Amino acid sequence: MSDKTRYRRLVAAALTAACLTAAAACAPGGDSGSSKSPGSASPGSTDPAKAGKVTLTVWDQNTDAGTDASTKALNAAFMKKYPNVTIKRVSRSFSDLKTTLKLALSSANPPDAIQANQGYPDMGAFVKAKLLRPVDPYAKVYGWDTAYPRQLLDLNKFSADGKTWKTGNLYGVSQTGEIIGVYYNKAKLKSLGIAPPTTLADFQSALAKSKASGLLPVSYGDSDKSPGIHLFGVVQALTAGKAEVRNLVFDQGKAKWTGSGTVKAARILQQWARKGYLTSGFNGQSSDQAASAFAAGKSAFLVDGTWQQATLAQKMGAGKVGFTALAPSSGATPLTQGGEGLAWAVTSKSRHPDVAAAYINFLVDAGGMKVSADKGNLPALPPPSWKPAEGTVHADILKGWKAVSQKDGLLPYLDYSTPTFYDTLTAAVQEVTAGQLSPAKFGEKLQSDYSTFQQSR
Repeated sequence: MSDKTRYRRLVAAALTAACLTAAAACAPGGDSGSSKSPGSASPGSTDPAKAGKVTLTVWDQNTDAGTDASTKALNAAFMKKYPNVTIKRVSRSFSDLKTTLKLALSSANPPDAIQANQGYPDMGAFVKAKLLRPVDPYAKVYGWDTAYPRQLLDLNKFSADGKTWKTGNLYGVSQTGEIIGVYYNKAKLKSLGIAPPTTLADFQSALAKSKASGLLPVSYGDSDKSPGIHLFGVVQALTAGKAEVRNLVFDQGKAKWTGSGTVKAARILQQWARKGYLTSGFNGQSSDQAASAFAAGKSAFLVDGTWQQATLAQKMGAGKVGFTALAPSSGATPLTQGGEGLAWAVTSKSRHPDVAAAYINFLVDAGGMKVSADKGNLPALPPPSWKPAEGTVHADILKGWKAVSQKDGLLPYLDYSTPTFYDTLTAAVQEVTAGQLSPAKFGEKLQSDYSTFQQSR
């Protein structure tokens, strides 16, 4: 099966995959207290109780309400089960993690387990610098290689030199699933006579009607940059289509960022900004501020990821906020960005790689997935027994996840494309929405980054 075919089936198998199983066996990785080179294969124990007194330093970006709650609960449960292990947690926002993690990994006292963003900018760079340990031996002993579908595992793979993505060694596994979609205030839409949108045309009509009524259409804050990727990606999926978006990210060279679908998406975003559909001063507002404004009823919509569901449910009530993934036309499959959360990885300089791997397994096994779901998250492997109450945002998200993943509508995050694409894309989105960059120049700027990367390989 080709890479292209595999990725067009991304995550569909995850919904039927068996829950992870732990194996009471030896795992390669070196004994606790030793520092092995990446990929070394000396026998070690899967039982942290045998490791002696251990302080395990872990770095994550689980700052949202749901992921923070599940991480705290699972960390406490792990330390209760293994009282000889003390978890030292360092939690950073996604943008902060991107700027500080490499320095931490390169330090004299690096963390043991981290969350690493997939693609060339982060995971690829870490692998190239020999900062991550391949986890293939752990995947076999803990069953990650069979519990996760091939498509999800491939997203966390790189060649040993960090140059080729989706092949080679496995460098981590993910706890959560993700899709980007449109949150809506049910009461606001009802008062305006607006049905929850299902297509881009519906959404644009709803934005115009909301604006005409005096209600801000979309709460949006892009000071922390990543929201721009999500807003642009939602529109681009519907204007460019899934084949082109996948070619741009996965099948390097088969499409151009100057294509009409990408340029049209940039033009739509620029028009939304000019028409006042987005929060005034959005480039100086954070994503948290935008979410809080939406939760307070100051707008009709919020375009964001499923990681916001727990926060919004807490602030608004799970039955008062809805979630939808948009389709290019009525009756068509919804298309949107998503896949899986940042991968949990073992660092190459960890003195306790076996304990770090056991900790990761604790997060992603059947019990870990259940805790994640119970705290309002979308687990990468949803437990078969997980059935959110009807009429809640949690039920909407599970329905949207299934609709997108089971019908081949899941598209990759755009910043995966090149080592520098996150910075290039986020800056370009800020410029185009601020009216400082034309849609055509927007496409040219992205293509220049893309072409430079291709020429360097």
